[in-house]
Amino acid sequence: MTDFTLRVYDSILDMLSGPENPTPIVRLHRVVPFKHTRIYAKLEWYNPFGAVKDRVAANLVRDAEERGLKLENLVEPTSGNTGMGLAMISNAKGYKFTATLSLAIPAEKRAALRTFGAKLVELNDELCPLPGAPEGAMAEATKMGAQPGWHQLNQYKNPANPDAHFRTTGPEVWRQTEGKITHFVAGLGTCGTITGTGRFLKSKNKDVKVLGVHPREGHDIPGVRSLKQLKLADFFFPKEYDGLTEIGNEEAYRLCKRLNQEESVIAGPSSGMALAGALKMVPDEPGAVCVVIFPDNAFKYTSSFRKHLPELFPAEAGQPPPAAAPSEADIIEPGDAANRVREGAMLLDVRTPGEYQGGHIAEAVNIPLQAFQAGPVQGLPADKKAPIVAICGVGKRSFAALPLLRGQGYENVKSVRGGMQVWFSQGHPLKIR
Repeated sequence: MTDFTLRVYDSILDMLSGPENPTPIVRLHRVVPFKHTRIYAKLEWYNPFGAVKDRVAANLVRDAEERGLKLENLVEPTSGNTGMGLAMISNAKGYKFTATLSLAIPAEKRAALRTFGAKLVELNDELCPLPGAPEGAMAEATKMGAQPGWHQLNQYKNPANPDAHFRTTGPEVWRQTEGKITHFVAGLGTCGTITGTGRFLKSKNKDVKVLGVHPREGHDIPGVRSLKQLKLADFFFPKEYDGLTEIGNEEAYRLCKRLNQEESVIAGPSSGMALAGALKMVPDEPGAVCVVIFPDNAFKYTSSFRKHLPELFPAEAGQPPPAAAPSEADIIEPGDAANRVREGAMLLDVRTPGEYQGGHIAEAVNIPLQAFQAGPVQGLPADKKAPIVAICGVGKRSFAALPLLRGQGYENVKSVRGGMQVWFSQGHPLKIR
């Protein structure tokens, strides 16, 4: 018999969070500069499958079952955590689950999905899937979901996503703060968390400030979207929020490190991003109570930490030191990229061969990002100091290629902002010289 007070559960699914069985909130002290405002982190890895997305996965399945859908083979585009939740819920209910996802997602997450029993379809796509990419995770899931006996629950368009947070996250936060919450902060991906939770909290007190945090364009923080990407998200309703702010890779990863080492909170990079945003937007004043969503823990992001916190990974004997993480300074405008190619830089197109054949810049050499992720590649300049300009569809994969190029010893590498999409929109030619 399930007894929440004793933490005794009749089924693993009974551990799913809700008002009577909430994930904990813990007050932060050492990384918070405030004298008056109390900042609480809501630790979402206490969900049974390790992330805030367990709430969404459970509600997607509940909603589908209550609508009488026959669920046999589920497929979902994911940046990892929703897939993990759906994989484990599918195991418990006897369904089969396939995840379509980006090869840029940390290897630890992809390994966990396989361990959880999910079948993976890995693609050269964005960290957080976006609509419109012909070979992207969303398009592939839609195609697979149309097969007989298959179904796509679609966290990106299904109202059951924000509804999960209206039903659970919002009531938990309200109860845990005894209705005293003044500010709620969440990172922005599908926007289900901020929209659903925000709507509930404002239904209880319209003066609660609902604040969103997003990464910069070209970011490397799994599970969240830049402002440009958010404009394509079905649950992004900025008029409902009281503020938005942008956080870069370095700020997010550095604060993530501090959370682990100073607060003993095992937070992942999107938690560092959300807290950094809270510290920018929330005022320090008597009576202020802020709750920040910490989506998942640090254990899924070793490869990301290796790129962005290289000091944590001293080189082993005989091995080169870790490559420096790319930054905003490594992104150049298309016009600058064209000038560099005219001056002798190699233009490296890291899209798939199919995308490359569908249209490319004449001077570009095609070496897919997937090839770099598999190990050293051929076809690069013999001179390690030779300049290289990387380009892809929208600038994400080319940015992800920079640390891999540096890992092969190339120091002078840049990524084209906005990729081929911006290249075309600005009228740059397909033949540079």
